[in-house]
Amino acid sequence: MIASTSLLETQSFSASETGKSADVPRSHWFLVHVKNRAEKASGQNLDQLGLESFCPHRKQEKIIRRVRREVILPLFPGYLFVKFDPAVQFRAVQFCTGVLRVVTFGDTLARVDSSIIEAMRDRMTQGWVDMSNCTPFQPGQKVRIQDGPLRGLEAVFESEMSDRQRVTLLLKTVAYQARVVMPVDQITNL
Repeated sequence: MIASTSLLETQSFSASETGKSADVPRSHWFLVHVKNRAEKASGQNLDQLGLESFCPHRKQEKIIRRVRREVILPLFPGYLFVKFDPAVQFRAVQFCTGVLRVVTFGDTLARVDSSIIEAMRDRMTQGWVDMSNCTPFQPGQKVRIQDGPLRGLEAVFESEMSDRQRVTLLLKTVAYQARVVMPVDQITNL
């Protein structure tokens, strides 16, 4: 979900860090993978351990039993952000009820910069993150496809799909013009 290196840092923590001064804050935000649809319960379990957890939510329209309704869903299903000191509290987090694992890249923990957490909290309204005006693309804007079988092709941004994870592009090649739907993270500005 958060794949950009500017959003997610990797940092290894060793046992030698436990000798740091008490004045230096050692708690950082980390990404934790939790059981499916158990974000709330896992967060409560982590809170009982005295740890700060954060599970941002989003509002989405869904059709439930043929009725259009607005529902509040996790912004990152199956994941929580947890602030802890890995030298002291790693095992408590790892073995907390509902936690599957602390996300790592190889042997390094996936550390999330606190400015990202604050940015999400700043965008919260009524308990959910306001996702309006999040699309960095405007209709008619030229974009380049960065991933997938159409990698390298230029297209024109047409619209964002209702789930905010896919976009509609107009693809024009030498022989034909076509409309394609693809994940938003596979395109970039020209």
